Amino acid sequence: MKYKAAIITVSDKGSKGERVDASGPALKEFLGDAYDVGEIVIVPDEAPLIAGAIKRLIDNEKADLVVTTGGTGVTKRDVTPEATRSVIDRDLPGFAEAIRMESYKITPHGIISRGICGIRGESMIINLPGSPKGAVECLGFVIDAIPHALAKIKGDPADCA
Repeated sequence: MKYKAAIITVSDKGSKGERVDASGPALKEFLGDAYDVGEIVIVPDEAPLIAGAIKRLIDNEKADLVVTTGGTGVTKRDVTPEATRSVIDRDLPGFAEAIRMESYKITPHGIISRGICGIRGESMIINLPGSPKGAVECLGFVIDAIPHALAKIKGDPADCA
């Protein structure tokens, strides 16, 4: 089964057209033929707008997987985890833990990320860092577990490993 994916780039400058979004297209390329990547949405670092984009992509556009890029750090404007937490039904802490653990092996700054992962309805949300390199690397750490997790979230009782 080919799952539907969407990407949200969280960037004040990107949302104003002051910076070209490189992370969204990099993630789309990385997801390649394995996922049907629809929209790449760019929103500013505003929790209500991030939460609204996640809800719209899952509830209205029926995305199975929403990956966000940006807003996971420790600055005052980094609110992607809070926005995500406000719209998920359940946490998927293992994904975020694996991302931080593997990131830390590359740079000690990897543990600064506050990104979370969770479930809304029958869909997954994964928060990733804002740089194209970091976003693709971090998604790469968990990409092999996503199809199995989605199958289980959608109610498949079979072992789909």
